[in-house]
Amino acid sequence: MKIAPLIYAPSLTAYHRFVTREVRIGDLLMGAHHPIRVQSMTTTDTMDTKATVAQSIRMIEAGCELVRITAPSLNEAKNLQVIKNELKLAGFNTPLCADIHFTPNAAEFAARIIEKVRVNPGNYADKKKFETIDYTDQAYEAELERIRERFTPLVKICKEYGTAMRIGTNHGSLSDRILSRYGDTPLGMVESAFEFLRICEEHNYHNIVISMKASNTQVMVQAYRLLVAKMIESHRNYPLHLGVTEAGDGEDGRIKSAVGIGTLLEDGLGDTIRVSLTEEPEFEIPVAKALAERYTKRAQHPAMPALTNDLPYNPFEYNRRQTQEILTIGGHQVPRIIADYSMRTEITAASLFGVGYNYSVPLDKWNLSDMAVDYVFAGDLDVSFEIPGTLGIIYNCQTWLQKKVSPRSYPLFCADEFFTAAETHPQLNFVAVDIKTLTPAFIEKLKVTTTVVLVLDSFNEAAMPEIRRMVIDLLVAHCKTPIILKRNFKDLSESDFQLYASTDLGGLLLDGFGDGIWIKQKGCVSTQLCNSTGFGILQATRTRISKTEYISCPSCGRTLFDLQETTQKIRLRTDHLKGIKIGIMGCIVNGPGEMADADYGYVGTGPGKISLYKGKEVVKKNIQSEEAVDELIELIKTHGDWVEKK
Repeated sequence: MKIAPLIYAPSLTAYHRFVTREVRIGDLLMGAHHPIRVQSMTTTDTMDTKATVAQSIRMIEAGCELVRITAPSLNEAKNLQVIKNELKLAGFNTPLCADIHFTPNAAEFAARIIEKVRVNPGNYADKKKFETIDYTDQAYEAELERIRERFTPLVKICKEYGTAMRIGTNHGSLSDRILSRYGDTPLGMVESAFEFLRICEEHNYHNIVISMKASNTQVMVQAYRLLVAKMIESHRNYPLHLGVTEAGDGEDGRIKSAVGIGTLLEDGLGDTIRVSLTEEPEFEIPVAKALAERYTKRAQHPAMPALTNDLPYNPFEYNRRQTQEILTIGGHQVPRIIADYSMRTEITAASLFGVGYNYSVPLDKWNLSDMAVDYVFAGDLDVSFEIPGTLGIIYNCQTWLQKKVSPRSYPLFCADEFFTAAETHPQLNFVAVDIKTLTPAFIEKLKVTTTVVLVLDSFNEAAMPEIRRMVIDLLVAHCKTPIILKRNFKDLSESDFQLYASTDLGGLLLDGFGDGIWIKQKGCVSTQLCNSTGFGILQATRTRISKTEYISCPSCGRTLFDLQETTQKIRLRTDHLKGIKIGIMGCIVNGPGEMADADYGYVGTGPGKISLYKGKEVVKKNIQSEEAVDELIELIKTHGDWVEKK
């Protein structure tokens, strides 16, 4: 049994915030028992004072409590004072944060005039060359001393002026030193932050917030958990800034952000949120607020059995729970999706269009999309037409008994009903349980069956940890029955539905739990949107790939082209390339690093100039932006990953 070596949350069964130290950012207090703060970042040129002030005001009026502005050089850092003065004249005292990469002199100037600076330990004192260096301990210590000399002046200034600091590690911009010693890992991300944190502590400076951002939600969640575990182990409690970097835009960006951020919030981790969307920054604020507000009353959730033993899985790395394969579910099969049609008045061939099946009457043929569901739950409704060969129908068990001759039809039982049934399906039976019915005795019965797929259900406000608690019982008992994760939602807005579903199901999938998902919703969204949300959750957790993935940054004052317009152009040409990951980066700061997680990269390197990457290797430099999308398509074709759009 694999045991978690460290504690990373106050509790995994009762909601408690991880109590961090209080950090002051101007008049804004963060951490401790203060609310989860919401922030964002401007996308304007910092030297364009009018545009930056106007955008900052839009962000603040949307609910932004901290405005971050890039300062890529000393000139931009100096202009922060002008921007701050203009905001005050307009009646706004919202604190500002300078975003610093590569330029310590800009950080040192900004720290004297505004409330917070963000430094990236991967590039504050290093230039990334993607070199692997075999350091001796002595050579490594010499590197740390070099960093200490470079970073200490900023620490002293921040301490003198009462300026807060975020030590913001990015998965995409770890230094060559860290990569050489720790690899491209969550541990490397944590150690990158700790190198700088220790220097701060040497000078008794503690007004610090820490982040562990990544575009890969698995890496992001593991890194934050490991950071907290290491802090607890070393008696530290700095506030956490949560974010999934380069999340993208639209539905995909919101789902991916909720999967990463929501998973951590569920365990009481996080003191401030930034949702990174490739959209105008004021549109990020409602998403962040909705994620944070869900936990204002979470401590009142119904109790669930506390954990009495160590975790039977490792929360710091992804390992899918081992299960037996039953038809198309479990084992090495991808997680399946069940669409719930039980609340309809009838099910017709035409009604399956919303879940990826389009029936052509003239051709008498089914056309399947890449987001075609695997099963439909019909409840007690009749499915009288010939279903496509890739689809299964699930009925309530009594109704199934009447229709068992239908091909690919399977029964749903409620808990012990399965073991007392006069007849069951010889290959596949779905059995719904909740935390009360999943008893040790019930689990022992499951262990000798070979035809059951469990449907884990919860109506607890804290559904994610309750279902996780059920999975832990299965792991402890060495039960390898496959499981479907089921969530029920009613009367939610479209936005809240997507965020809640992504949090509850995504958090479980990131821990390797779940052989399928089932979303039942009433009065929330259309069937088609519910279906795309389900597939989006699997995509965001990287447990089932059904479409092209875009790793696109949210833009900032460093951006060298119109990110939103360019992302849409690239999406229009490539959204049929299932499974391909394309990084679209506005500048060089995170570009090469995030390209390591993408198959192809499109990075701004100068005004009107684009460089193209294959993985983390640049293959074409300084292409005119007007030609760059065509050149990207040619690059994809050259490497054999192109298929023509149908």
